Amino acid sequence: MKQSVLAIVACLLLYSCAAPPVAPPVVSSERKPTIAVWDLENLSPSGSQMDLGNLLSATIMETVQEGGYTAIEREKLEMALRELNLGSSSLSDSSTRLRIGRILGARWMIFGAYQVVADQMRLDLRMVEVETGRIFKTAEKTAGGGDLSGWLKAAEAAAKELL
Repeated sequence: MKQSVLAIVACLLLYSCAAPPVAPPVVSSERKPTIAVWDLENLSPSGSQMDLGNLLSATIMETVQEGGYTAIEREKLEMALRELNLGSSSLSDSSTRLRIGRILGARWMIFGAYQVVADQMRLDLRMVEVETGRIFKTAEKTAGGGDLSGWLKAAEAAAKELL
């Protein structure tokens, strides 16, 4: 009996000296989804402001990429439009934009508009699920009407809010 107790103690001692088991590295196959960002529409009264939709969209796209998402470049969106023989008037139909997003492999699309009235700019964004067309999230920001830096900060903040 004494020998069996000694054997058990010896086994426990050896076991406690062994290195802990090493878990296999976790490999994440999950990628953040691809997002297509459309140029923002200028809803300002005619002639009141120059069109800065491209610049605001570029800021949103940079924010999307900084968040670790894959962003579909504007050039790819335009190329898909040409291949489908669609003009800008076809883009007013949201189902057409969603179809283009599906073709390009986007899971989400960001649409939006801005409007400058008097001394204030308002920016509205919406993130839409391509597969269903369901609005997932919205964001609204404001900035001074003549403050371009404020506009860019508002676009970045709104994009971060969506993500």
